[in-house]
Amino acid sequence: MLFRRLLNSSVVVAGLFLATAANAQSLTVGTTVTDPQGGEVGTITAIEGDQVLLRTDRHEVRLPAAAFTATANAALFGVTRDQLNADIDRLQAQAAQAFVVGASVHDRSGAVVGPITVLDAESVTVRVGDGVVRLPRAAVVAGQQGLVVGATLAELQAAAVPAPPATAPAEEASGN
Repeated sequence: MLFRRLLNSSVVVAGLFLATAANAQSLTVGTTVTDPQGGEVGTITAIEGDQVLLRTDRHEVRLPAAAFTATANAALFGVTRDQLNADIDRLQAQAAQAFVVGASVHDRSGAVVGPITVLDAESVTVRVGDGVVRLPRAAVVAGQQGLVVGATLAELQAAAVPAPPATAPAEEASGN
C-alpha cells in the first residue's frame, strides 16, 4: 500500500512509548492486539522479519515488531484502533494528493526521474528525458521526499519510449 513506508515513521512514533524490546519471535500470527485500556486494535496476520502485518477492522498495515509488547494473551500496542485507523486514513489521503499531473517522481536513490505527464487509476506515465515510461500505479509510492519508484533512473531511461508529440489545440471553426 502507498502508506506503508510513511506509517513506519509517523503513526508508530505515537505507539512506541509503550513498546519494549519485544521481538518478532514472541509475537505470533493470529495474536489479538489490544490498546493500553484493553480495547481490541486488530489481529496479527503475518510476521516478516522485524515487521508485523496488523489487520484492523478497516485496514491492513505493516508495523515494526518493536512497536508491540507481547503478553500472555495478547500483544499491546500504544494507540487505539480508532486512532490507528484515523492515522492510516490521513496518510492515504496525503498519498492520494501527491499523485497529480506535474508531480516529480524520484528513483529509489532519490534522483529526480521526471514529472508525471498522465495519470489514471491503473498507471502513471512519467517523462524521462525526451521519452516517457508508463508504470503501474502500484509501482509508485508516496515517500518522505515525494513520489518514489523502486527502479533506478538508468533502468527507467532504458525502458522509456519516445514521448508522443504534443497536440496543438483544435482550431476553432470560424463563424460568420
